[in-house]
Amino acid sequence: MTEAPDPEVVELATKIFDLARQGRTEDLVSYVDAGVPANLTNDRGDSLLMLAAYHGHADAVRALLARGAEADRINDRGQTPLAGAAFKGETEVTEVLLAAGADPEAGTPSAVDTARMFARTDLLELFDTR
Repeated sequence: MTEAPDPEVVELATKIFDLARQGRTEDLVSYVDAGVPANLTNDRGDSLLMLAAYHGHADAVRALLARGAEADRINDRGQTPLAGAAFKGETEVTEVLLAAGADPEAGTPSAVDTARMFARTDLLELFDTR
């Protein structure tokens, strides 16, 4: 039998994931700098980086990458932060992830496949110039 997680830990984790979603970079990195893993994932396998990337927060993405977040960490649905950014059409986040070495072919669907599906030719050009 698995022990239920401590409600206070769950509440704190929820707060930290919300900071990533909201792009509250300074607050988010204060937790990471205090010991929260840069690759912390939620119950769907979404990392802090995935949430920040999907919601278009380039500064938070930059800060998490600088603290060791994995650019190509795949969630439980097979998606990478770069594919999330491509889905949302987040050009600046895409550029930050590519500069950090994110692979546009990683994941299912990949960022390239996602950009093709949604006719995001500007992102496809970024992937081609990589």
